[in-house]
Amino acid sequence: MPSVALLFLGLSVSAWGCAARASQEAPSSEATSSEAASQETPSQEALSQEARPPDAVSLDSGPLTAGPPDAAPFGGPVSAGVVQHAPLREASGLVASRKHPGVLWSHNDSGDGPRLFALTTSGRHLGVFTLDGAEARDWEDLAIGAGPSPGVDYLYAGDIGDNESQRDLTHVYRVAEPAVDVDQAPVDTTLTGVSTITLRYPDGPSDAETLLVDPLTSDLYVITKRSTEVAIYRAAAPQSTTEVIVMERESTLSLARVPLAPAAGQGAVGGDIAPSGLEVLLKTYVEVYYWKRASGAESLFAHPSVTLPYVPEPQGEAIAWAADGSGYFTLSEEAPSIPATLYFYPRQDTN
Repeated sequence: MPSVALLFLGLSVSAWGCAARASQEAPSSEATSSEAASQETPSQEALSQEARPPDAVSLDSGPLTAGPPDAAPFGGPVSAGVVQHAPLREASGLVASRKHPGVLWSHNDSGDGPRLFALTTSGRHLGVFTLDGAEARDWEDLAIGAGPSPGVDYLYAGDIGDNESQRDLTHVYRVAEPAVDVDQAPVDTTLTGVSTITLRYPDGPSDAETLLVDPLTSDLYVITKRSTEVAIYRAAAPQSTTEVIVMERESTLSLARVPLAPAAGQGAVGGDIAPSGLEVLLKTYVEVYYWKRASGAESLFAHPSVTLPYVPEPQGEAIAWAADGSGYFTLSEEAPSIPATLYFYPRQDTN
């Protein structure tokens, strides 16, 4: 649960974010009609194909080509919609389905049960999916990727939070992604066949809020928080579900300090790897960082990062690539009088 200091920080940055969004949504007198249209806030469920998040319309436009970081400009934010299911009030993880167009998956922070929420890219509720046999001590992030059965996408729920850095073992729950359709009525069901990946840090317990699965290697990554120097740990594929995996510490990353925030507000709070496997996002409470690599043979973070557009949200921890790589979503926990809103940052066409 967020501390009083983090709640204060969230309200402060959300006020800043509202002002920033307002300034972005008010086009200058020199703006063209197309520029003004790109800043319009779409309605929830009645978005035009031009304004709505692209993966709500089409899925997987093919692999993205590698290139320098400055070859990936993004715009936004566009308000995609308000989360319409009240129990999803502390969103901490977010991923886009790669097989079911327009579907997102999320979960709550600590204090909830072992369940996932399916929603559309405009926030409409599609269902609650409880993971049979799983526990939810402090779920912090969600990833999607390959698993033991070829051609099947799996959801990976990271029970990796550890505010006091006292947990000898942390867990990732893996389950085959169920079929969900954007036009279905909401369901409430239990998912079976859940596997538990048990992890141990090689150098003692750490608090973490970022879980990644590499689409090119199926390696699993956990990235720590509570410092501007975050550590990257890897569990190579295939991951055992019967033995404890001692992760390998790969490297560290330096992230900018979050102003006014205590240690609990520093470091990475979420991330995602694009379906191509060539682009990586990490976010703090006030920044989004971007890396690009040429192939799966390169480290995820081998090249320098650049920062991408991001307007801070109240306790904003969730970030996910669109299924077709056409941009990224962010989602925040609710705050007093501020509903949880999906924002989309579209990739800009440079041609």
